[in-house]
Formats: sequence, C-alpha cells, structure tokens
Amino acid sequence: MNIERIINNNVVSARDLEGREVVIMGKGIGFKRKPGNIVPEDLIEKIFYMDSQRAVDKFKELLITIPLEHIQVTNEIVEYAKRVLNKKLNQNIYITLTDHINFAIERFNQGMMFQNPLLWEVKNFYRQEYLIGEYAVALIRKELKVNLPVDEVASIALHIVNAEYDTVMSEAISITRIIPELVQIVKDYFDIKLDEESLHYERFITHLKFLAQRMVKRELLDNKEEDFREMIAKLYPKEYLCSQKVAGYMGERLGQKVTEEELTYLTVHIRRVIMADN
Repeated sequence: MNIERIINNNVVSARDLEGREVVIMGKGIGFKRKPGNIVPEDLIEKIFYMDSQRAVDKFKELLITIPLEHIQVTNEIVEYAKRVLNKKLNQNIYITLTDHINFAIERFNQGMMFQNPLLWEVKNFYRQEYLIGEYAVALIRKELKVNLPVDEVASIALHIVNAEYDTVMSEAISITRIIPELVQIVKDYFDIKLDEESLHYERFITHLKFLAQRMVKRELLDNKEEDFREMIAKLYPKEYLCSQKVAGYMGERLGQKVTEEELTYLTVHIRRVIMADN
C-alpha cells in the first residue's frame, strides 16, 4: 500500500487492494514520509477499516490532535471487548470511544469529572459490558497513569453497548433507562420480588433489551403465529395482560407499537421469570 495522506507522525491513510481508504497506526509510521511512499509494513500496528468514507474522514480528523497512546489504549479495549463478547462491533466504536476516552482524560486533568446517572442500570443490566468498562478503566490507569472514577466504567460500557447493538448513544441511554422501569411494572403487577440471580431473570432482561433494540430500529417481529398467540393468551391470561401493560409503556417511551408476535414472546418470558420466583 502507498501512503495517501500523512495524518501525523504515527498515523497515515492509504488505499487497500480494493481501493478503500484505510487508516494505519504505527509509531513513527508517518515520520519524514510523503504521500506516495510505500507504507512500511514493519511499523504497522493497526489497520482501521471504517464502514464508510464519511467515517474515515471523521476518524482522520479526530486523530490529528489525539495522542498515540490514547489511540493504542482504545484499540486494546476494543479488541478485548471483541474477545469477551465474541461479537463483531460496529467500526464506529474506534471513533466514539477514542473521542470519549480522550475527552474523559482531559476532563480528569482539569478536575471536571461528571457523575453518570445510569451507573446502577448499566452495572445491573449490562454486566458483561460493565466488566469490560472496568477492564478499560484499569488499563487506562496502568498505561496512561490516569485514575478515572467508577462513573467512567459505565460510560465506556455504554459505548460498547452502542457498538454491540449498532445503535447511537441516545438510543442506548433510552433503552438503559427503561429496563428497570419495565421490571418494576412486572413486580408491581404480581406484587412479588424477582430472583435477580436466576437464569430466567437474566433471560428476561436480555429479552427486554433485544425487544427495545428492535423497537428503536423498527425491526419488530411480524404477526405470523396467530394460533400460538391465542394459545399463550389462554394458558397465561394474567401474564398476557401484564405483557400488554409492559408493551404499552414501551410503546409510549420508545414511539413504536409492539406487535402481537412480540407480545406473545414477552408473555412467555414474564411467565418464566415470575415462576422462577415461586
């Protein structure tokens, strides 16, 4: 590959074999080089493949002023998240998380840290992502000598959630806020406490998250199994009525009506989670 643009001493852009512009990171990779020079392969640490040219341009603009070590730490966090979650993450995570970590460090150095109002929700409803956030804060402490507060664990975790479910931050925040409210509706309806350590509770939370994701992305399941819906409604009438209440609240908050197909599966999950408590 030939260098197309020198972004700084440690970052350049080039074209791959398919003609896509890529961003290449490596210590000294752009030092005393010019556009047209061959990219020195021995200096390549990471090649970033963005989803669009717009994302490439935004990433290049971001990297002009960000220290190399911030980029390296972010890359290590993203790679760790991929391994832990065993999922493909939206490539924009390199833009959003790099920008966030850099800004968080700037705020810390200026004594301007903020509380994350969703700390409890993220810790309890996105447990894997929260653990990744803990890893990230520990890595930043080790590599950059910056001791970010626990609120940043949740903030970094939300960036992982965005990349994992291919949402934007506003959607992730809306979904995170609504989950405990939905759980409370079920608790109040049946006047019970739920076993938050049970497998059924974990599956219920996971179902709510994915249902909310489908709602904000307008990808709800179609109404296909009418016989199955009628059977579930007759077998579990209280759970079905509760699911209607939960779905109604979700519709008001997320601006999308829940389909009958989704309502049926929600009923099944509510049945399982309340039975786990008995």
